[in-house]
Amino acid sequence: MPTISRDAELQTIITTFEVTPGTCQDLLDELHDAYTNFISKQPGFIGAGLHVNDAQTRIANYSQWTRREDFQAMLRSDEMRVRNRRLAELCKNFEPVMYDVFACFN
Repeated sequence: MPTISRDAELQTIITTFEVTPGTCQDLLDELHDAYTNFISKQPGFIGAGLHVNDAQTRIANYSQWTRREDFQAMLRSDEMRVRNRRLAELCKNFEPVMYDVFACFN
């Protein structure tokens, strides 16, 4: 399960996808399948969450990994390269960005 903490020694990735209402559910289904059957089984995977806006024009994916190298290795795998091509077909664009937690508020 993802943990948001400035002191956590992990890598956080937030990926945003720009979609249309007509492709939103298809992309969510592809992402769900990718996490269920591949990504969650990769070394260093901690947890992730998928979020969709009410207009179904944006999907945000929040994932955490033990190390950035684990995330990069997953991205470079043959299976994920094929999956990313399919994801790219279903959205206008997507961009995974690595982040460090700056602050948390409760």
